[in-house]
Amino acid sequence: MDQKEAFREKLEAQLKEWNAKIELLKAKAENAKADARVEYSQDMEKLKAKREALKAKLAELQSAGGEAMESVKAGVEKAAADLKHALEKAMSKFK
Repeated sequence: MDQKEAFREKLEAQLKEWNAKIELLKAKAENAKADARVEYSQDMEKLKAKREALKAKLAELQSAGGEAMESVKAGVEKAAADLKHALEKAMSKFK
């Protein structure tokens, strides 16, 4: 397995874990009071956008090669960090 494939697999596994956490947040928010649901809805939209951005970067990584791979990899890492940060922030609100 080459580095690109190992990197992609690692991030896909992380994305699966984050998806599970997003679903957990969704379940918690469904039981929240009305005012909390509004905040939850806003957070979920942000999480969905960041998750889709990460998926797009992963797809871009799959087709990247050579020198382009390093810049794409940096973009993937940034997208992953953005999603992780947003998820942690949302989870801290709904504990």
